[in-house]
Amino acid sequence: MVDLAGGCGLRQGEVLGLAVEDLDFIEGVVHVVRQVKLIRNRPVFAPPKGAKTRTVPLPESVARSVEEHISQHPPAAVTLPWRAVDGAPVTASVLFHRDQGRPVNRNDFNRWAWHPALDAAGVSRGRASGMHALRHFYASVLLDAGESIKALSEYLGHHDPGFTLRTYTHLMPSSEKRTGRR
Repeated sequence: MVDLAGGCGLRQGEVLGLAVEDLDFIEGVVHVVRQVKLIRNRPVFAPPKGAKTRTVPLPESVARSVEEHISQHPPAAVTLPWRAVDGAPVTASVLFHRDQGRPVNRNDFNRWAWHPALDAAGVSRGRASGMHALRHFYASVLLDAGESIKALSEYLGHHDPGFTLRTYTHLMPSSEKRTGRR
């Protein structure tokens, strides 16, 4: 989960909704087409935030990690209602699941996996250390590598590159750093 969030910029619900059929190891991309979200504490499949599906690069290191995960923990068919608790059932072979084809509940994941990992690493719990922080890590790595705001905005699923710029401008290398002037 961490590799997909930090290496592809996926939101937690998008990671939980990721199915094996969404991965293209040959082209090196992930098709982000659904998330698992909770409505009245019940899981449903839904489009990604803003109903904006997207395709993001799948780095080789993340692909290897996902392939290893799949070999040790095969995907399972999970059936959930679409968009609403009374929505039509949809089935996807998700990468992360509980026993008997049940989805991972993000609250349970945070309580039983994420928070203990933070505690073990000596990292304070809070918004800044939530799983969403991995999206910020992803953005900072891409910006530092010279990726454009437009491309980053598309990878993150933002409707407006201006939002991406306002959110991540503090992470952009200064022009002096890029040109070597000081």
